[in-house]
Amino acid sequence: MSVRAKKNSKPKLIVVVGPTASGKSGLAVDIAHDFKKRAVGGYADAEIISADSRQIYRGLNIGSGKITHKEMMGIPHHLLDVYNPNARQVFTVADFKRLAHAAIADIVARGNVPILVGGTGFYIQAVVDNIELPDVPPNKNLRVKLETWSTAKLLKTLEKLDAKRARGIDAHNRPRLIRAIEIATAIGAVPAVKSKPLYDVLQIGIATDEKKLRKNIRDRLLARMKKGMVREVRTLHAGGVSWKRLHDFGLEYRNIAAFLRGNISRTDMLAELEQDIWHYAKRQMTWFKKDARIAWFPLSKKSAIKKAVQEFLR
Repeated sequence: MSVRAKKNSKPKLIVVVGPTASGKSGLAVDIAHDFKKRAVGGYADAEIISADSRQIYRGLNIGSGKITHKEMMGIPHHLLDVYNPNARQVFTVADFKRLAHAAIADIVARGNVPILVGGTGFYIQAVVDNIELPDVPPNKNLRVKLETWSTAKLLKTLEKLDAKRARGIDAHNRPRLIRAIEIATAIGAVPAVKSKPLYDVLQIGIATDEKKLRKNIRDRLLARMKKGMVREVRTLHAGGVSWKRLHDFGLEYRNIAAFLRGNISRTDMLAELEQDIWHYAKRQMTWFKKDARIAWFPLSKKSAIKKAVQEFLR
C-alpha cells in the first residue's frame, strides 16, 4: 500500500544523519536500493533529499563532499545544485525547510519514500519537527554593517543579544551569526522552538569511534585534494565567487581560499583544514546526540539498519 492510500496517517520519512566522513550518502543510497530489489513495506521506490548547507549550491562539489552521479547509482536525489553561489541573498534554514517540504510532498505523491540525509543538524530538525521559524525579513543596512565585522566580534555581539543561541551556533559560520544577530536585533532573543511534526519519522544515525572517524576525515581530505579541490575553489573564484563569499562557505572553501591568496602555506593549510573538519564533526555529533529519537548503528550493521527500515514501513 502506498503512502497515498494510508488515510489519516502521516507520511513516512526516513532520515540518515551523522558527522562528516561517516558514510551517510552511501548508506542512504544502499537503503534506497533495497526498494529497487523488492517493494519494502509495499512502497514502490525511495528518493533521497540532501540536507547540507553547502551542497545546495552549484559548483560546490568536491569541497562539500557532494555525491557524484556515479555514486547515486540511479537513485533520484533532490536539493543538490539548486542555488547560485554568487547570489547576494543568503540561503536560510527557512528556504531549506520550504524546499524540503515541497520535495517530500512530490516524492510521497508518487507513492515513494523520501530519505532525508545530511549533516546540517538545524536543517534536519526544521523538517523533522516542522519548527516555526522567526518571520524576520533581511535588514540590508544592518547586514552591510555586520559584514565588516570580524567573526569573533559577531559571536561576541550575539552572546550579548542571545546567549542561548550563541551557545548552540557554529561559531565560525558568518552567515548564520549575521542572521542570528539580525533576528535578535529585531525581536530580541530567538523564541523557544515550537513544532508541529508533519511526518512519521525514523531517524538513523551512523555511529563511529573517534579514531576511525579521524582517519576517515584524513583519508577523505587527501583523496579530495588529489581529485582537484584546490582547482575547484580557484574555478569558483574565477567564475565570480568572491574571496569573502568563499570564506563564508567555511572549512574547505575558507582554508583553500586563504592558501590561494598566499596567506598560508599548503602544508599549514592541510593541517589546519584537517583539524577544522574534525572540530566540525564533533560539533555535529554534539548536536545529533541531543536527539534521543535517533537510533544509532555502525555501518557494519547494515542488515540491522535495513531491518529497522522494513519494520518502520510496515
